[in-house]
Amino acid sequence: MDYKWGIKDTLENQYNSKTGAYQYVNSRDSIITKKVLLKSDDILYIHSKANELGLWNFPDTIGVKSAKSMSVPRYDMLFQYKEKAKHVVVYGDFDGNPKLLDAAMQMRKIIEETINQAEKRSGK
Repeated sequence: MDYKWGIKDTLENQYNSKTGAYQYVNSRDSIITKKVLLKSDDILYIHSKANELGLWNFPDTIGVKSAKSMSVPRYDMLFQYKEKAKHVVVYGDFDGNPKLLDAAMQMRKIIEETINQAEKRSGK
């Protein structure tokens, strides 16, 4: 799983579950780089929630890149399996189907909370 988020075209915040590479901008605008590995239970949890929320049925892009979207968060989620992959980009100012946006935001929250819990466990 690759997960990236940020404002405009710069997705300074990112996580890669294969390598454990985790980079984010903290409250002081400093870029923090760490190695945070997810347990197999964490990965199973994220993927079960993805199935539950219907990630495989999400469109590849939720919202559109526009002048307005350049000042709101953008989330980029890539799930890769041996035989299939799903890449979804979500623009925070999406004004279409609210159920779709809600499901995408739930997925984002699940990923972020799982990474944060793994970071706390690692004590780094």
